Amino acid sequence: MILGDGEREVAVWLYPNDPDLPGLPRAAVPNALAALLNEHRVLDHPVTGESVALEMISYRPRRRAVLKAVIRTGGGSRTFFVKVLRESAYGPTLQRHELLRRAGFPAALVAAATPDFILVLHELPGRALTRAIFDEAMPCTAENMIMLLDSLPSAVVGLPRRPPWTGAVGTYAEMIAAALPALDPQLRWLVAQVSGGLAGAQPGLEPTHGDFHEGQVFVANGLITGLLDIDTMGPGRRADDLACMIAHLSTMQRMTAEQAAGLTRLINLWLQVFDTRVDPAELRLRAAGVIVSLATGPYRGQEPKWQAETVRMIESAVALAQSSVQV
Repeated sequence: MILGDGEREVAVWLYPNDPDLPGLPRAAVPNALAALLNEHRVLDHPVTGESVALEMISYRPRRRAVLKAVIRTGGGSRTFFVKVLRESAYGPTLQRHELLRRAGFPAALVAAATPDFILVLHELPGRALTRAIFDEAMPCTAENMIMLLDSLPSAVVGLPRRPPWTGAVGTYAEMIAAALPALDPQLRWLVAQVSGGLAGAQPGLEPTHGDFHEGQVFVANGLITGLLDIDTMGPGRRADDLACMIAHLSTMQRMTAEQAAGLTRLINLWLQVFDTRVDPAELRLRAAGVIVSLATGPYRGQEPKWQAETVRMIESAVALAQSSVQV
């Protein structure tokens, strides 16, 4: 239904009947998902709706949805992730999964692909680096991350190019300044430093993930076991992927003082290794630019202390940009 007042229009639908995600009604309802799993023989026995526990991981209306499905069986439980896509994104995403699996890259295995643009993915072994990062033992090494990215197949450079996060640093800065005008001077300085410092950089022709952060990397026993969300893969610069990781780690929220101190030590340790793979100044400028894009999050999510979180994130970006002239 389209509602309007003569100047503005709003599209409204009843969830889960998203007009651009035709697979969502089947993915978001236990009985319907059970029928889908049975149709594609995802498990070696029939599944009922009563045995399916669904959790919405993310939902971006008219763009995509990801659900976690835990299937209770007589021998325990099995976990799958159900990705619901637009028609235009479905084919390219499936192509990327097939490309990586043929190359032996540790991406999620596709358990089912449907005509209504649903991908059912097997759970990766291990657990997300987001959770493992505060373990007493090192979850993985910086060298492991570089080796993982370097093992992306060369065919990735033939995929469509995705603009780096830093390419829109000015737009994100304007959004933040509109919400917190007091940050405008710092944001203007950041945009000048990032845009100016990266002005001569070439687009790059290395295989890149495109959104490389701790939520995407799975680890176990000190090693990387898999990489999620390969939709954004394409040609680029290795510095973009490594900077994305540093930026996300630098903006983690709701930590104890001990956790924050440990994470700072880990970031500094990994930076030393990343510096040997890419230009250190470029790495820090790109990380600062990614942080500016992330700093729109607390306001958009209307978090209780969004102002303080936004300020803290911009301060992290400033610190990284300032350090780029010292390396």
